[in-house]
Amino acid sequence: MRAFAALYRALDASTSSLAKQAALQQYLRAAPPCDAAWAVYFLAGGKPRQLVPTRLLRQLAQEAAGLPQWLFDESYEAVGDLAETVALLLPPPAPGAQPADDGLATWVGQRLLPLRGLAPESLAAALRAQWAQLAVEERLVYFKLITGAFRVGVSRLQVTQALAAVGGVDAKLVAQRLIGYTHLAARPAARDYQALIAPASDAGTGPAETSGHPYPFFLAHPLAAPPETFADQLGPVADWLVEWKWDGIRAQAVRRAGRSWIWSRGEELVSERFPELLAMADALPDGTVLDGESAVWRDGRVQPFAELQKRIGRKTIGPKLQRDIPVVFIAYDLLQHEGRDLRDTPQGARRTALDALLAEVAHPALVASPLLAAADWLELAAQRAGARALGVEGMMLKARAGRYGVGRTRDVGTWWKWKIDPLSVDAVLIYAQRGHGRRASLYSDYTFAVWNAAPGTEGRALVPFAKAYSGLTDAEMARVDAIVRRTTIESFGPVRSVKPTLVFELGFEGISRSPRHKSGIAVRFPRMLRWREDKPVEEADTLDTLAALLPHSDP
Repeated sequence: MRAFAALYRALDASTSSLAKQAALQQYLRAAPPCDAAWAVYFLAGGKPRQLVPTRLLRQLAQEAAGLPQWLFDESYEAVGDLAETVALLLPPPAPGAQPADDGLATWVGQRLLPLRGLAPESLAAALRAQWAQLAVEERLVYFKLITGAFRVGVSRLQVTQALAAVGGVDAKLVAQRLIGYTHLAARPAARDYQALIAPASDAGTGPAETSGHPYPFFLAHPLAAPPETFADQLGPVADWLVEWKWDGIRAQAVRRAGRSWIWSRGEELVSERFPELLAMADALPDGTVLDGESAVWRDGRVQPFAELQKRIGRKTIGPKLQRDIPVVFIAYDLLQHEGRDLRDTPQGARRTALDALLAEVAHPALVASPLLAAADWLELAAQRAGARALGVEGMMLKARAGRYGVGRTRDVGTWWKWKIDPLSVDAVLIYAQRGHGRRASLYSDYTFAVWNAAPGTEGRALVPFAKAYSGLTDAEMARVDAIVRRTTIESFGPVRSVKPTLVFELGFEGISRSPRHKSGIAVRFPRMLRWREDKPVEEADTLDTLAALLPHSDP
């Protein structure tokens, strides 16, 4: 644990990519494989369930620190993170205490994981004994792990690069091996780590014939420049494949060794959630991997993402649900064909092979993403203007000569996502909550409302409909924080209700009906576009304004 805690501090304290890479490699080269297996799991995004009830942890920490509840609560609000608060408030180990020097694997496997399910009395005793064995500088990582809140400023790509350097293996191959690593059914073990860094000759250069793992997903960069500059920035439009940007779930359909799998971009196996897509994959030739989008499809067009959400959380997907909310796989890339990895094949050639394959495979749940044609970028921009009416988010631009990369890289042929401008309304800030991390001392998380009726209507009131925390500069956020503190009406734990004085233009990607929300409306990815200091609260938008933005299929 001591070495891993030191790595955490090094990663957390630095903003230098080179320094973080050096710290990662130093740890991985020195750590026993069993410890490295767990370290990679956590650093690559693995998150075990919370091991300890938050209420009990707060109670024990408050008692150990000898603080009244109000002071502990104030400390928590000021810090903004429970694990950090507890680590800071606990008294140091008793004089002469010998901190345990066991490795990360021992701590996780023999001490942390067994905490889950203990009776409160036994759990309290175990927690007190464990934190007494840890040096002060080790406690933060410990509490981060047992609260399920482990997070540090290192990307999965940096972890991949470190593994590649330590093992002397191509980073693209390591990224492929990492697929599914954070979703292991069993605990990460030394053999799992060793498989990540094994020489290509020992572990193969691609998916085994019987492996259901997908390839690492290639991600797009946002394109925000005006289309008048595209010719200079991107070259002629003929050098690009252009498709709609679908509003669904990114997925890969894998068919190997007589079996099929459907994977989400989050490396989650979702075959059971989409039985019609699994049946579609069964119809593919062996040795095929398709990249595309899972989306609800009805009457020859994609449906709003809210429709797909109705299926995502369902445990049982019966025939009626499949009929009422039909899902298709919109294919736009062919990554493996007849067992051959095509990712280094130019995009244009991959698309030609995909079209030929889809002409042979007829399945109602398999749809080809159509290619769009235009004489120039301005003509393409005119087509993009009608994207929202078609239920899509904009366009995807893919270089014909480009290869299929790993993650959000630009060295192999960039993909660009050219999204349409967001929907927006002018809304009123009515609640505020402190943020986390560097914003822990600021009220930076806001709830917004619109009016339920036009001005002059009896019973007119503000109705909450969205929460947002991004879009303001640090200077603007500091000003809003001061206003929140000055205009607070009432406090509910960490939340303050404030006098309605601030209007913001709120942008969002999608909107749908929602009986679960008081407003009857839900929006996707809300964020603050600008502070409307020029607009009085009485002139903010209404529920009718929101309703007018609903898609035609959602009256």
